[in-house]
Amino acid sequence: MTQRTIFAGGIAIVALSIATAVITITSIPRVQAATGQPKVSDTVATENVERGRYVVNIAGCNDCHTPMFGESNGTVPEADRLTGMAVGFSGPWGTSYAKNLRRSGDRMTEDEWVNFVAKAQFLPPMPGWAFREMKESDIRAVYAYVKWLGPAGEETPSPLPPGELPSTPFIEFVPTMPRQ
Repeated sequence: MTQRTIFAGGIAIVALSIATAVITITSIPRVQAATGQPKVSDTVATENVERGRYVVNIAGCNDCHTPMFGESNGTVPEADRLTGMAVGFSGPWGTSYAKNLRRSGDRMTEDEWVNFVAKAQFLPPMPGWAFREMKESDIRAVYAYVKWLGPAGEETPSPLPPGELPSTPFIEFVPTMPRQ
C-alpha cells in the first residue's frame, strides 16, 4: 500500500466517524408505545422534544390528557402519556373530553397543529386562553414531543351538547353552596 492509499483510507474512516456521530447526536430514541422500548426514529431536534416535554409538564397537560396521572402522583410511564381520557368533564357547556393528543398529532402536520391551537375554541376545563400567551416555538415544541412519543391509545369520545347525559364516567363542574 502506498502512503496515498493509507492517507485516503484514513480520511474515509474519519469522515465516516464524523457522519456517524452527527447522525447519532441529531437522532433521538422514540418511545414505541406498544413495547415502551426506545427505537431510532426520524431525525428530530433533541432540544425541541425536550422543550416540548418541559412545556407539557409545566402546563399540566398530563393532568387531563393522561389517564391516572394525578392519581399516581405523576408516575405514569412516558410511553403511556397524552393518550386522552374517556372521563368527561360536564358543566353548562355540555360534556368535554381530554383528547388523545398522540392520535391528534399523528393526523396533523406541524403547521396544522399550530393553526389548530391558534384557532380552536376549547371547551372547559381546557385552558384555551393559555395558548394565546404561549410562544409559537413552544407550541411547535409540544408538537415535536407528541410526534416523538408516537401514536398510541384510542380516540376519546366527542363532546356532548348541554343536556345530553354522557354514557361514560364524568366529573361534574357545577358550583355547589356549602351546607349549613
